[in-house]
Amino acid sequence: MPNTYTQIYIHIVFTVKGRDNLITNEWKDELFKFITGIVTNKNQKLICINGMPDHVHILLGLKPDVNLSDIVRDIKANSSRFINKKKYIRGKFQWQDGFGAFSYSNSQLDQVIKYINNQENHHKRRTFKEEYLEILKKFNVKYDNKYLFDWINI
Repeated sequence: MPNTYTQIYIHIVFTVKGRDNLITNEWKDELFKFITGIVTNKNQKLICINGMPDHVHILLGLKPDVNLSDIVRDIKANSSRFINKKKYIRGKFQWQDGFGAFSYSNSQLDQVIKYINNQENHHKRRTFKEEYLEILKKFNVKYDNKYLFDWINI
């Protein structure tokens, strides 16, 4: 789109089906490289990706000609096929339905990147549920508990 200038930064969060701890350190980097390829092939910019064994955080620079739900669908569908084809787990790998997506300004990028890159230390102090509910509250997102991710209470 000539003469179209945008600055759209989206932080995406999604989880493994059943919130199982299936993403291991042995293949996590390969998964993240694969997801980066999916995003790049969609002509979008992956700024940062990281996660934990049960969920993933992605920061995208999104162009206005793509539907956010479509890009997340493609990331989840293609990455789960990749995991299953590589047989990284026993049984069938699936992502849980739904996702969270939150917009940020350019001035907030360093803070968001640091937050995503620091997931391992961050989750030593708080659960995914605490993290996700805090993000929803921060962005003033109204939600119904029955439609949130499945929670594991450890």
